Formats: sequence, C-alpha cells, structure tokens
Amino acid sequence: MIRYVTIGANDLDRAQAFYDAIFAVLGQRRLWRQGDWIGYGLEGGEAKVFICKPHDGQPARAGNGIMVGLQAENPAQVDAFHAAALANGGTCEGPPGPRPAYGDGYYGAYVRDPDGNKLSTFLSQ
Repeated sequence: MIRYVTIGANDLDRAQAFYDAIFAVLGQRRLWRQGDWIGYGLEGGEAKVFICKPHDGQPARAGNGIMVGLQAENPAQVDAFHAAALANGGTCEGPPGPRPAYGDGYYGAYVRDPDGNKLSTFLSQ
C-alpha cells in the first residue's frame, strides 16, 4: 500500500552517513542524491525512502507517534542495523531482541536517527 516515505533531516551530510550505514546492512543503498533529496532502495530499483530537508523551510523534527519499520531478513541484520545506527549518530530506543508481545518469531530493534526520527527493523517468522 505505501509507495514511499520521506524522512526530514536538518544536516543532509550527517543524515547520508547514517542512512548509508543502516541501509547497507539491510541490502539496500543510496541510489542518488540531488539537491536537498537523497533516495534509497534496492540496486537497480526505484528509491522508496527519501531523506530531505522539509519543503516549508522549517527545521526537521520527529513526529510524535510516527515510526518507519524496515524489514530484515534475519536476526543478524537486525543486530547489524542497530549497531550501524548507534555508530553513525543514532540513539537506542530498544536493543535487538525477541519481542514476544508482537507474536512468536518477532525479533526487532528500535533507534532514532540524528534528527530524532524513530526507526525499527524487524524480522517476523
């Protein structure tokens, strides 16, 4: 149902370093950067996640209650996502591990990017 998502950033160079690192461990990459926009997706595919400065010129800020969930293929990717996020200016919102409240086989991690946007990566078997 969702075609793409945009995530606001105040410092595009800092955001690019962060998102390059977390998407690399999930098998995706930066496909392009043009002006105040950076597009991420699968090699040879279309960008599905865009990092950008807000269109209204105001500072980017995290939305209360908004979280972007990114699919992982295995627990090692979840662990690597979390480690890459923390190594590139992110903060922990929940370390990697099982989340039995969400069902058997759910394994995830939660972080905030350098601008405070909340992200998760998860594996649901």
